[in-house]
Amino acid sequence: MKKTLVLTFGLMLTLAFSSFAQKFGYTNSVALLSELAEVKQADSDLKAFQTQLTKRGQEMVKELQDKAAELDRKKELGTIAPKVYQEQAAQLQADEAAIGEYEKEVYDKLAKKREELYKPILEKVNTAMQDVAKENGYLLVFDASTQVLLYAHESLDVTNLVKAKLGIQTTTSGGGQ
Repeated sequence: MKKTLVLTFGLMLTLAFSSFAQKFGYTNSVALLSELAEVKQADSDLKAFQTQLTKRGQEMVKELQDKAAELDRKKELGTIAPKVYQEQAAQLQADEAAIGEYEKEVYDKLAKKREELYKPILEKVNTAMQDVAKENGYLLVFDASTQVLLYAHESLDVTNLVKAKLGIQTTTSGGGQ
């Protein structure tokens, strides 16, 4: 009787804990994003924007270098008064500071453009990941690209499920169920 009671109790505990089984999964968001056509287009657009902005900065630097070389040449030849030289040298320093400000402006514009281009893509991927997790009963989905996930069995990889949700052609690697 005691044996039966212990066995029954053990079976009930096993069934109770198995009903609370938690389902986990992981994906590699970096690899996933690299396969999206929208990301490739955003990369291209951002590079073109950066080229446009840096071209103007390079022109400003070239102009400053030319002015500085001309000013030094005039000083060496003695064709410029010391007071005029000091005024023009001060102007060159102001121009150099303006270039520094332009560099900061370029950095800010690039960050803003990057946010503008990638935010909708990241939201789309995040929504797809959440949908896959909800549809398949995952309590947690880890991102393998963050180096936080030390080990996970391949059967927990939900990348192909997310790819399917995003309409990306799946390959044999990347797991998924």
